[in-house]
Amino acid sequence: MTTIGTAAARLPDGLRICHIAGMFGVVRPCRHRLRGSLFGQWMAHLCGLCLTLRDLHGQNARFVTNYDGLLVSVLTEAQNPDVTPHRTAGPCALRGLRGADVLDAAGSGARLAATVSLVLAAGKVRDHVEDGDGAYARRMIAAGAGLAARRWQRAGERTGAAIGFDTAVLTDAVGRQAELERAAGLTLLDVTEPTETAVGAAFAQTAVLAGRTRNAEPLARAGRSFGRIAHLIDAVEALPADRASGSYNPLPATRTTPAAARQHCDDALGDLRLAVSGLELAEPELAETLLVREVGVAVNKVFADLHSGRVAGPQGGWLVRGLPCMPVACRRRRRREGGRCTEGCCDGCCDACGECGNCADCCDAGCCDCSC
Repeated sequence: MTTIGTAAARLPDGLRICHIAGMFGVVRPCRHRLRGSLFGQWMAHLCGLCLTLRDLHGQNARFVTNYDGLLVSVLTEAQNPDVTPHRTAGPCALRGLRGADVLDAAGSGARLAATVSLVLAAGKVRDHVEDGDGAYARRMIAAGAGLAARRWQRAGERTGAAIGFDTAVLTDAVGRQAELERAAGLTLLDVTEPTETAVGAAFAQTAVLAGRTRNAEPLARAGRSFGRIAHLIDAVEALPADRASGSYNPLPATRTTPAAARQHCDDALGDLRLAVSGLELAEPELAETLLVREVGVAVNKVFADLHSGRVAGPQGGWLVRGLPCMPVACRRRRRREGGRCTEGCCDGCCDACGECGNCADCCDAGCCDCSC
């Protein structure tokens, strides 16, 4: 498990692209927990990130759209809504051919989220190509992945420079992560440090973009805590599969028990909540809900899954399989398989519930809004 964070997703051709940071897979709220207008606000950031990547860097850049990358967009707007303009997007199949209110690509928050997504994705793909992991050992796949990584890196650097964010801190974090995972005699917190540093820098940059520099220090603390939690969630979630395959996992590599990992998560949750409570926010509700409540939900779920012996589904947010359901696709599968939505049709939205782990039950409850 060579990651700065969450589990892997698959592109349609089977090429594995690992999630870069736990910050990109922990917070996947369900519409039944985000009451009132909050779910719509969250979706505005999610769709805004996807469309910003498309508008600035082309359709292929949308492969790096992820759930937790949009947290920096949420934090920017929470501090200063004036720097995160919205617009009305046209119909999209992934929204059931409905239009929506989304963040505009001209906004600094959406651009920071795009920058983080692109640079970290590029770094992780390069790491896999260099190590020859899995499908990356095949020459043609490695060549294509390397080309995509170079494009994403350059695109992220351009977008970051335009908003005054030096992406070197992110690139360095990816490189150091790979080095640490090849080293011996390290503690668990040694291994999580690159993730903490990268997320802390991204969170702190939102204060600069929003013109709320007094928030920079508590945001950096919040980011470091969030990064630690996300890395540990990934490690716990991947533990059964990594043990079976003999892949690297930071828990056995540092001789850390799941109970000790849980204690580290609980400590970081306390630090995260304290840091968030010290922020000066103009519109705090969504940011506080995601960072305080939803992170706690993710921690509880992944450890409950581990103790029950159930392998958790990917928490990660690369929106290749993890997009909100397409109603048409869901209805087709429903007809083919006897009237019930089966796992695979609704991976993204059903995993987001974090409560049932059963796609059919979740869809029947109306959680994923896929017309099952």
